[in-house]
Amino acid sequence: MIQSDSGFIAAIDLGTSKITGVVGRKNENNVISVLACETIPSDRCIRRGVVYNIEETGAKVRKLINLLENKLGRKIGKVYVPIAGQSLRSVDFRERMQLSSSGIVTTEIIAQLHKEAAKYHPEMAGRYAIADVEYFLDGKPEKNPVGITCSVIEANYKMIVGRPNIIANIQKSIRDRAQVDIAGYTVGALASASIALNEEEKELGCAFIDFGGGTTTLSIYKGGILRRMVVIPFGGRTITKDICELNFIESDAEQYKIKFGKAHDNQDNLLSSPFFSKPDIDLVELNKVIRMRLDEIVANVKEQIVLSGYDGQLGAGIVMTGGVSQLKNLDIYLTEKLKMPVRQASAKKSYINNFPELAGDPSLTCALGLLRFGTEDCEKKPVTQTTGEGILEGEPDFSANTSDQKQRGDKKKPDKNKEVKKRADSFFSRMGDILGEMFSEDENK
Repeated sequence: MIQSDSGFIAAIDLGTSKITGVVGRKNENNVISVLACETIPSDRCIRRGVVYNIEETGAKVRKLINLLENKLGRKIGKVYVPIAGQSLRSVDFRERMQLSSSGIVTTEIIAQLHKEAAKYHPEMAGRYAIADVEYFLDGKPEKNPVGITCSVIEANYKMIVGRPNIIANIQKSIRDRAQVDIAGYTVGALASASIALNEEEKELGCAFIDFGGGTTTLSIYKGGILRRMVVIPFGGRTITKDICELNFIESDAEQYKIKFGKAHDNQDNLLSSPFFSKPDIDLVELNKVIRMRLDEIVANVKEQIVLSGYDGQLGAGIVMTGGVSQLKNLDIYLTEKLKMPVRQASAKKSYINNFPELAGDPSLTCALGLLRFGTEDCEKKPVTQTTGEGILEGEPDFSANTSDQKQRGDKKKPDKNKEVKKRADSFFSRMGDILGEMFSEDENK
Protein backbone atom coordinates (compact mmCIF):
# COMPACT_ATOMS: atom_id res chain seq x y z
CA MET A 1 0.00 0.00 0.00
CA ILE A 2 1.32 3.43 -0.97
CA GLN A 3 1.33 5.58 2.15
CA SER A 4 4.40 7.78 1.80
CA ASP A 5 4.92 10.85 -0.32
CA SER A 6 7.25 9.01 -2.66
CA GLY A 7 4.84 6.93 -4.68
CA PHE A 8 1.33 6.69 -6.11
CA ILE A 9 -1.20 4.43 -7.80
CA ALA A 10 -2.28 5.16 -11.39
CA ALA A 11 -5.28 3.88 -13.33
CA ILE A 12 -6.57 4.25 -16.88
CA ASP A 13 -10.28 3.69 -17.57
CA LEU A 14 -10.78 2.78 -21.23
CA GLY A 15 -14.32 3.95 -21.83
CA THR A 16 -16.32 3.96 -25.04
CA SER A 17 -16.90 7.73 -24.88
CA LYS A 18 -13.77 8.86 -23.06
CA ILE A 19 -10.49 7.62 -21.63
CA THR A 20 -9.86 8.72 -18.07
CA GLY A 21 -6.60 8.70 -16.18
CA VAL A 22 -6.45 9.14 -12.43
CA VAL A 23 -3.54 9.08 -9.98
CA GLY A 24 -3.89 8.84 -6.23
CA ARG A 25 -2.31 7.81 -2.97
CA LYS A 26 -3.89 5.69 -0.20
CA ASN A 27 -3.37 6.07 3.53
CA GLU A 28 -3.35 3.35 6.18
CA ASN A 29 -7.18 3.38 6.24
CA ASN A 30 -7.39 2.78 2.47
CA VAL A 31 -8.70 6.33 1.92
CA ILE A 32 -7.63 7.85 -1.39
CA SER A 33 -6.11 11.27 -2.00
CA VAL A 34 -6.43 12.12 -5.69
CA LEU A 35 -3.25 13.67 -7.10
CA ALA A 36 -4.26 14.14 -10.74
CA CYS A 37 -7.14 13.39 -13.11
CA GLU A 38 -7.38 13.88 -16.87
CA THR A 39 -9.91 12.88 -19.52
CA ILE A 40 -9.75 12.79 -23.32
CA PRO A 41 -12.36 11.63 -25.90
CA SER A 42 -12.10 8.05 -27.13
CA ASP A 43 -13.14 9.01 -30.67
CA ARG A 44 -14.38 5.50 -31.47
CA CYS A 45 -11.05 3.75 -30.84
CA ILE A 46 -12.86 1.86 -28.07
CA ARG A 47 -16.17 0.22 -28.87
CA ARG A 48 -18.55 -1.19 -26.28
CA GLY A 49 -15.82 -1.18 -23.67
CA VAL A 50 -13.29 -3.08 -25.79
CA VAL A 51 -10.16 -1.74 -27.51
CA TYR A 52 -10.96 -1.61 -31.23
CA ASN A 53 -8.19 0.49 -32.80
CA ILE A 54 -4.95 -0.53 -31.11
CA GLU A 55 -2.74 2.18 -32.60
CA GLU A 56 -5.14 5.03 -31.85
CA THR A 57 -5.83 3.78 -28.33
CA GLY A 58 -2.11 3.56 -27.66
CA ALA A 59 -1.56 7.11 -28.90
CA LYS A 60 -4.39 8.47 -26.76
CA VAL A 61 -3.17 6.64 -23.66
CA ARG A 62 0.33 8.03 -24.25
CA LYS A 63 -1.13 11.54 -24.53
CA LEU A 64 -3.14 11.02 -21.35
CA ILE A 65 -0.07 9.75 -19.48
CA ASN A 66 1.87 12.85 -20.57
CA LEU A 67 -0.93 15.12 -19.27
CA LEU A 68 -0.93 13.33 -15.92
CA GLU A 69 2.86 13.44 -15.66
CA ASN A 70 2.84 17.19 -16.33
CA LYS A 71 0.49 17.65 -13.37
CA LEU A 72 2.43 15.29 -11.12
CA GLY A 73 5.92 16.37 -12.03
CA ARG A 74 6.77 12.67 -11.93
CA LYS A 75 6.86 9.77 -14.38
CA ILE A 76 4.27 6.99 -14.53
CA GLY A 77 5.73 3.53 -15.04
CA LYS A 78 2.65 1.32 -14.83
CA VAL A 79 -1.13 1.58 -14.62
CA TYR A 80 -4.14 -0.43 -13.54
CA VAL A 81 -6.79 -0.98 -16.20
CA PRO A 82 -10.37 -2.32 -16.20
CA ILE A 83 -11.70 -5.31 -18.08
CA ALA A 84 -14.99 -4.58 -19.82
CA GLY A 85 -17.07 -5.50 -22.86
CA GLN A 86 -20.44 -6.93 -23.76
CA SER A 87 -19.17 -10.51 -23.54
CA LEU A 88 -18.57 -10.32 -19.77
CA ARG A 89 -20.98 -12.29 -17.61
CA SER A 90 -21.10 -14.17 -14.35
CA VAL A 91 -21.11 -17.97 -14.10
CA ASP A 92 -21.27 -20.33 -11.12
CA PHE A 93 -18.60 -22.84 -10.18
CA ARG A 94 -19.04 -25.22 -7.25
CA GLU A 95 -16.29 -27.00 -5.36
CA ARG A 96 -17.09 -29.62 -2.71
CA MET A 97 -14.90 -31.22 -0.05
CA GLN A 98 -15.51 -34.08 2.37
CA LEU A 99 -13.83 -33.31 5.68
CA SER A 100 -11.76 -35.63 7.82
CA SER A 101 -12.93 -37.09 11.11
CA SER A 102 -12.13 -33.83 12.97
CA GLY A 103 -14.69 -32.02 10.85
CA ILE A 104 -13.35 -28.52 11.54
CA VAL A 105 -13.11 -25.99 8.70
CA THR A 106 -9.64 -24.43 8.63
CA THR A 107 -8.03 -21.65 6.63
CA GLU A 108 -6.07 -24.35 4.79
CA ILE A 109 -9.32 -25.97 3.65
CA ILE A 110 -10.63 -22.62 2.40
CA ALA A 111 -7.34 -22.03 0.56
CA GLN A 112 -7.53 -25.49 -1.05
CA LEU A 113 -11.07 -24.85 -2.26
CA HIS A 114 -9.96 -21.55 -3.75
CA LYS A 115 -6.98 -23.22 -5.41
CA GLU A 116 -9.27 -25.72 -7.11
CA ALA A 117 -11.61 -22.95 -8.24
CA ALA A 118 -8.67 -21.05 -9.74
CA LYS A 119 -8.04 -24.02 -12.07
CA TYR A 120 -11.42 -23.56 -13.71
CA HIS A 121 -11.17 -22.55 -17.36
CA PRO A 122 -14.48 -22.15 -19.18
CA GLU A 123 -14.73 -23.43 -22.73
CA MET A 124 -14.24 -20.77 -25.43
CA ALA A 125 -13.93 -18.00 -22.84
CA GLY A 126 -11.44 -16.30 -20.53
CA ARG A 127 -11.82 -16.23 -16.75
CA TYR A 128 -11.17 -12.73 -15.47
CA ALA A 129 -12.12 -12.79 -11.81
CA ILE A 130 -13.52 -14.72 -8.92
CA ALA A 131 -15.96 -12.06 -7.81
CA ASP A 132 -17.52 -13.66 -4.74
CA VAL A 133 -17.94 -16.94 -2.91
CA GLU A 134 -20.72 -18.41 -0.78
CA TYR A 135 -20.06 -21.32 1.60
CA PHE A 136 -22.42 -24.12 2.61
CA LEU A 137 -21.72 -26.40 5.58
CA ASP A 138 -23.78 -29.59 5.39
CA GLY A 139 -26.10 -27.76 3.02
CA LYS A 140 -26.59 -24.66 5.19
CA PRO A 141 -25.17 -21.24 4.20
CA GLU A 142 -22.38 -19.86 6.37
CA LYS A 143 -20.55 -16.56 5.76
CA ASN A 144 -17.62 -17.28 8.07
CA PRO A 145 -17.02 -21.05 7.98
CA VAL A 146 -13.53 -21.18 9.59
CA GLY A 147 -13.66 -22.91 12.95
CA ILE A 148 -17.06 -24.52 12.44
CA THR A 149 -17.53 -28.30 12.39
CA CYS A 150 -19.26 -30.10 9.52
CA SER A 151 -19.03 -33.20 7.37
CA VAL A 152 -19.13 -31.52 3.95
CA ILE A 153 -18.18 -28.01 2.88
CA GLU A 154 -19.27 -26.61 -0.47
CA ALA A 155 -18.10 -23.35 -1.99
CA ASN A 156 -20.15 -21.64 -4.70
CA TYR A 157 -17.86 -19.28 -6.62
CA LYS A 158 -19.16 -16.46 -8.80
CA MET A 159 -16.80 -16.22 -11.78
CA ILE A 160 -16.60 -13.39 -14.30
CA VAL A 161 -15.88 -14.73 -17.78
CA GLY A 162 -15.81 -13.27 -21.28
CA ARG A 163 -14.17 -13.40 -24.68
CA PRO A 164 -10.58 -14.64 -24.42
CA ASN A 165 -8.98 -11.81 -26.45
CA ILE A 166 -10.04 -8.83 -24.32
CA ILE A 167 -6.72 -8.48 -22.52
CA ALA A 168 -4.62 -9.03 -25.67
CA ASN A 169 -5.76 -5.77 -27.26
CA ILE A 170 -5.31 -3.87 -23.98
CA GLN A 171 -1.72 -5.09 -23.77
CA LYS A 172 -0.99 -4.21 -27.39
CA SER A 173 -2.28 -0.67 -27.03
CA ILE A 174 -1.02 0.25 -23.54
CA ARG A 175 2.15 -1.76 -23.05
CA ASP A 176 3.38 -2.07 -26.64
CA ARG A 177 2.18 1.24 -28.14
CA ALA A 178 1.95 3.61 -25.18
CA GLN A 179 5.07 2.07 -23.59
CA VAL A 180 3.52 1.82 -20.13
CA ASP A 181 3.50 -1.40 -18.10
CA ILE A 182 0.26 -2.85 -16.77
CA ALA A 183 0.25 -3.24 -12.99
CA GLY A 184 -2.94 -5.28 -12.91
CA TYR A 185 -6.47 -5.79 -14.17
CA THR A 186 -9.82 -5.40 -12.46
CA VAL A 187 -13.25 -6.10 -13.90
CA GLY A 188 -14.67 -2.61 -14.34
CA ALA A 189 -18.10 -3.40 -12.87
CA LEU A 190 -16.47 -4.76 -9.70
CA ALA A 191 -14.31 -1.64 -9.38
CA SER A 192 -17.37 0.61 -9.68
CA ALA A 193 -19.38 -1.40 -7.17
CA SER A 194 -16.52 -1.42 -4.65
CA ILE A 195 -16.51 2.36 -4.35
CA ALA A 196 -20.18 3.20 -5.02
CA LEU A 197 -22.18 0.63 -3.04
CA ASN A 198 -22.43 0.34 0.73
CA GLU A 199 -22.65 -2.93 2.63
CA GLU A 200 -26.30 -2.38 3.55
CA GLU A 201 -27.27 -2.16 -0.14
CA LYS A 202 -25.39 -5.36 -0.93
CA GLU A 203 -26.99 -7.14 2.02
CA LEU A 204 -30.57 -5.97 1.43
CA GLY A 205 -30.22 -6.54 -2.29
CA CYS A 206 -29.88 -4.08 -5.12
CA ALA A 207 -29.63 -3.85 -8.88
CA PHE A 208 -26.45 -1.88 -9.58
CA ILE A 209 -26.70 -0.39 -13.08
CA ASP A 210 -23.62 1.18 -14.67
CA PHE A 211 -24.84 3.22 -17.64
CA GLY A 212 -21.76 3.59 -19.86
CA GLY A 213 -21.17 4.99 -23.30
CA GLY A 214 -21.10 1.67 -25.14
CA THR A 215 -22.74 -0.76 -22.73
CA THR A 216 -24.98 -0.96 -19.69
CA THR A 217 -23.77 -3.34 -16.98
CA LEU A 218 -26.20 -4.86 -14.50
CA SER A 219 -24.86 -6.35 -11.26
CA ILE A 220 -27.31 -7.89 -8.81
CA TYR A 221 -26.29 -8.12 -5.15
CA LYS A 222 -28.12 -9.95 -2.37
CA GLY A 223 -27.00 -11.25 0.98
CA GLY A 224 -23.77 -9.28 0.71
CA ILE A 225 -22.46 -10.94 -2.46
CA LEU A 226 -22.75 -10.70 -6.23
CA ARG A 227 -25.50 -12.95 -7.57
CA ARG A 228 -25.53 -12.09 -11.27
CA MET A 229 -23.68 -9.84 -13.68
CA VAL A 230 -24.56 -9.26 -17.31
CA VAL A 231 -23.69 -6.63 -19.91
CA ILE A 232 -26.37 -5.14 -22.17
CA PRO A 233 -24.83 -3.97 -25.50
CA PHE A 234 -26.47 -0.51 -25.50
CA GLY A 235 -25.38 2.70 -23.85
CA GLY A 236 -25.17 6.45 -24.16
CA ARG A 237 -23.54 6.36 -27.57
CA THR A 238 -26.37 4.18 -28.86
CA ILE A 239 -28.83 6.88 -27.78
CA THR A 240 -26.71 9.53 -29.50
CA LYS A 241 -26.71 7.54 -32.76
CA ASP A 242 -30.49 7.25 -32.53
CA ILE A 243 -30.74 11.04 -32.22
CA CYS A 244 -28.61 11.36 -35.36
CA GLU A 245 -31.58 9.88 -37.24
CA LEU A 246 -33.29 13.24 -36.67
CA ASN A 247 -30.81 14.67 -39.19
CA PHE A 248 -28.08 15.78 -36.78
CA ILE A 249 -24.38 15.09 -36.92
CA GLU A 250 -23.09 13.01 -34.01
CA SER A 251 -21.38 15.84 -32.14
CA ASP A 252 -24.55 17.95 -32.14
CA ALA A 253 -26.72 14.96 -31.26
CA GLU A 254 -24.56 14.36 -28.20
CA GLN A 255 -24.90 18.00 -27.14
CA TYR A 256 -28.66 17.97 -27.59
CA LYS A 257 -28.92 14.78 -25.53
CA ILE A 258 -26.92 16.30 -22.67
CA LYS A 259 -28.51 19.76 -22.72
CA PHE A 260 -32.14 19.03 -23.54
CA GLY A 261 -32.70 15.29 -23.24
CA LYS A 262 -35.09 14.00 -20.57
CA ALA A 263 -35.92 10.45 -19.61
CA HIS A 264 -39.26 11.58 -18.19
CA ASP A 265 -41.71 14.51 -18.45
CA ASN A 266 -42.76 14.86 -22.08
CA GLN A 267 -43.34 18.49 -23.10
CA ASP A 268 -44.46 19.69 -26.49
CA ASN A 269 -42.01 22.46 -27.16
CA LEU A 270 -39.71 23.91 -29.74
CA LEU A 271 -36.37 25.29 -28.71
CA SER A 272 -34.04 27.41 -30.76
CA SER A 273 -30.74 25.67 -31.23
CA PRO A 274 -27.73 27.22 -29.47
CA PHE A 275 -25.61 26.14 -32.42
CA PHE A 276 -25.19 28.33 -35.45
CA SER A 277 -26.88 27.31 -38.67
CA LYS A 278 -28.74 24.43 -37.05
CA PRO A 279 -32.50 23.91 -37.28
CA ASP A 280 -34.79 24.17 -34.29
CA ILE A 281 -35.16 20.92 -32.41
CA ASP A 282 -38.45 19.36 -31.54
CA LEU A 283 -38.14 18.33 -27.90
CA VAL A 284 -41.03 15.90 -28.26
CA GLU A 285 -39.19 14.01 -31.01
CA LEU A 286 -35.84 14.25 -29.24
CA ASN A 287 -37.13 12.76 -26.01
CA LYS A 288 -39.26 10.20 -27.84
CA VAL A 289 -36.11 8.83 -29.45
CA ILE A 290 -34.29 8.80 -26.11
CA ARG A 291 -37.11 6.97 -24.36
CA MET A 292 -37.47 4.37 -27.10
CA ARG A 293 -33.86 3.30 -26.56
CA LEU A 294 -34.20 3.53 -22.78
CA ASP A 295 -37.28 1.31 -22.99
CA GLU A 296 -35.18 -1.35 -24.75
CA ILE A 297 -32.33 -1.12 -22.23
CA VAL A 298 -34.64 -1.22 -19.21
CA ALA A 299 -36.65 -4.12 -20.65
CA ASN A 300 -33.39 -6.08 -20.77
CA VAL A 301 -32.57 -5.02 -17.20
CA LYS A 302 -36.00 -6.18 -16.01
CA GLU A 303 -35.62 -9.53 -17.76
CA GLN A 304 -32.21 -10.12 -16.17
CA ILE A 305 -33.53 -9.29 -12.71
CA VAL A 306 -36.28 -11.89 -13.20
CA LEU A 307 -33.77 -14.47 -14.48
CA SER A 308 -31.59 -13.87 -11.41
CA GLY A 309 -34.39 -15.16 -9.20
CA TYR A 310 -34.28 -12.04 -7.02
CA ASP A 311 -37.17 -10.09 -8.49
CA GLY A 312 -39.13 -8.58 -5.62
CA GLN A 313 -36.28 -9.27 -3.16
CA LEU A 314 -34.07 -6.23 -3.79
CA GLY A 315 -34.75 -4.16 -0.70
CA ALA A 316 -32.31 -1.39 -1.63
CA GLY A 317 -33.82 -1.00 -5.09
CA ILE A 318 -31.84 0.43 -8.00
CA VAL A 319 -28.44 2.06 -7.66
CA MET A 320 -27.27 3.70 -10.89
CA THR A 321 -23.93 5.17 -11.91
CA GLY A 322 -21.96 5.96 -15.07
CA GLY A 323 -22.07 8.97 -17.36
CA VAL A 324 -25.54 8.25 -18.76
CA SER A 325 -26.98 8.17 -15.22
CA GLN A 326 -26.80 11.99 -15.41
CA LEU A 327 -29.58 12.08 -18.01
CA LYS A 328 -32.31 14.32 -16.63
CA ASN A 329 -35.10 12.53 -14.74
CA LEU A 330 -33.63 9.09 -15.33
CA ASP A 331 -34.28 8.23 -11.68
CA ILE A 332 -38.00 9.07 -12.09
CA TYR A 333 -38.15 7.02 -15.28
CA LEU A 334 -36.52 3.95 -13.67
CA THR A 335 -38.75 4.18 -10.60
CA GLU A 336 -41.80 4.16 -12.84
CA LYS A 337 -40.57 1.30 -15.06
CA LEU A 338 -39.03 -0.99 -12.44
CA LYS A 339 -41.26 -0.17 -9.45
CA MET A 340 -38.29 0.27 -7.15
CA PRO A 341 -36.60 3.20 -5.43
CA VAL A 342 -33.62 4.63 -7.33
CA ARG A 343 -30.52 6.46 -6.20
CA GLN A 344 -27.67 7.85 -8.26
CA ALA A 345 -24.26 6.79 -6.98
CA SER A 346 -20.70 7.93 -7.43
CA ALA A 347 -17.56 7.33 -5.39
CA LYS A 348 -18.40 7.36 -1.67
CA LYS A 349 -16.93 10.39 0.07
CA SER A 350 -15.58 8.11 2.81
CA TYR A 351 -13.15 6.69 0.22
CA ILE A 352 -12.03 10.01 -1.32
CA ASN A 353 -10.72 12.71 1.04
CA ASN A 354 -10.27 15.52 -1.49
CA PHE A 355 -11.67 16.83 -4.79
CA PRO A 356 -15.37 16.33 -3.96
CA GLU A 357 -16.25 17.34 -7.53
CA LEU A 358 -14.43 14.22 -8.77
CA ALA A 359 -15.93 11.91 -6.17
CA GLY A 360 -19.38 13.27 -7.03
CA ASP A 361 -19.04 12.62 -10.77
CA PRO A 362 -20.72 9.28 -11.66
CA SER A 363 -18.74 9.07 -14.90
CA LEU A 364 -15.54 8.66 -12.83
CA THR A 365 -16.80 5.85 -10.59
CA CYS A 366 -14.88 3.10 -12.37
CA ALA A 367 -11.63 5.07 -12.63
CA LEU A 368 -11.65 5.92 -8.91
CA GLY A 369 -12.70 2.38 -8.05
CA LEU A 370 -9.60 1.05 -9.78
CA LEU A 371 -7.45 2.92 -7.25
CA ARG A 372 -9.05 0.94 -4.42
CA PHE A 373 -7.63 -2.30 -5.81
CA GLY A 374 -4.18 -0.91 -6.54
CA THR A 375 -1.33 -2.12 -4.36
CA GLU A 376 1.71 -1.48 -6.54
CA ASP A 377 3.71 1.73 -6.63
CA CYS A 378 3.13 2.97 -10.18
CA GLU A 379 5.77 5.71 -10.16
CA LYS A 380 8.59 5.15 -12.63
CA LYS A 381 11.83 5.17 -10.70
CA PRO A 382 15.32 5.84 -12.07
CA VAL A 383 16.81 2.62 -13.40
CA THR A 384 19.29 1.31 -10.84
CA GLN A 385 18.66 -2.40 -10.93
CA THR A 386 16.37 -4.93 -12.57
CA THR A 387 13.05 -5.22 -10.77
CA GLY A 388 10.08 -7.49 -11.30
CA GLU A 389 6.79 -6.15 -12.58
CA GLY A 390 4.01 -6.02 -10.01
CA ILE A 391 0.67 -7.69 -10.38
CA LEU A 392 -2.65 -7.04 -8.72
CA GLU A 393 -2.79 -8.60 -5.28
CA GLY A 394 -6.03 -7.14 -3.94
CA GLU A 395 -8.39 -9.18 -6.11
CA PRO A 396 -9.32 -12.79 -5.37
CA ASP A 397 -8.06 -14.12 -8.69
CA PHE A 398 -6.71 -12.68 -11.93
CA SER A 399 -4.72 -15.26 -13.82
CA ALA A 400 -4.17 -12.83 -16.67
CA ASN A 401 -2.06 -10.54 -14.51
CA THR A 402 1.07 -12.59 -15.08
CA SER A 403 1.05 -12.18 -18.84
CA ASP A 404 3.12 -9.00 -18.82
CA GLN A 405 5.74 -10.63 -16.65
CA LYS A 406 6.15 -13.57 -18.98
CA GLN A 407 6.71 -11.34 -21.95
CA ARG A 408 9.47 -9.29 -20.35
CA GLY A 409 13.07 -10.44 -20.19
CA ASP A 410 16.63 -9.22 -19.89
CA LYS A 411 17.82 -6.91 -22.63
CA LYS A 412 20.20 -8.54 -25.12
CA LYS A 413 22.12 -7.44 -28.18
CA PRO A 414 20.03 -7.33 -31.35
CA ASP A 415 19.94 -10.51 -33.37
CA LYS A 416 19.26 -9.98 -37.07
CA ASN A 417 17.59 -13.38 -37.53
CA LYS A 418 15.39 -12.73 -34.53
CA GLU A 419 14.53 -9.29 -35.90
CA VAL A 420 13.40 -10.85 -39.20
CA LYS A 421 11.34 -13.41 -37.31
CA LYS A 422 9.92 -10.64 -35.12
CA ARG A 423 8.77 -8.70 -38.19
CA ALA A 424 7.20 -11.84 -39.64
CA ASP A 425 5.46 -12.63 -36.36
CA SER A 426 4.23 -9.04 -36.20
CA PHE A 427 2.77 -9.36 -39.72
CA PHE A 428 0.93 -12.58 -38.91
CA SER A 429 -0.21 -11.09 -35.60
CA ARG A 430 -1.70 -8.12 -37.44
CA MET A 431 -3.36 -10.45 -39.92
CA GLY A 432 -4.76 -12.44 -37.03
CA ASP A 433 -6.17 -9.27 -35.52
CA ILE A 434 -7.77 -8.32 -38.82
CA LEU A 435 -9.29 -11.77 -39.34
CA GLY A 436 -10.45 -11.83 -35.72
CA GLU A 437 -12.23 -8.52 -36.19
CA MET A 438 -13.83 -9.75 -39.42
CA PHE A 439 -15.37 -12.72 -37.68
CA SER A 440 -16.02 -11.18 -34.26
CA GLU A 441 -19.47 -10.71 -32.81
CA ASP A 442 -21.33 -7.39 -32.75
CA GLU A 443 -19.00 -6.04 -30.07
CA ASN A 444 -17.21 -3.86 -32.56
CA LYS A 445 -20.24 -2.52 -34.38
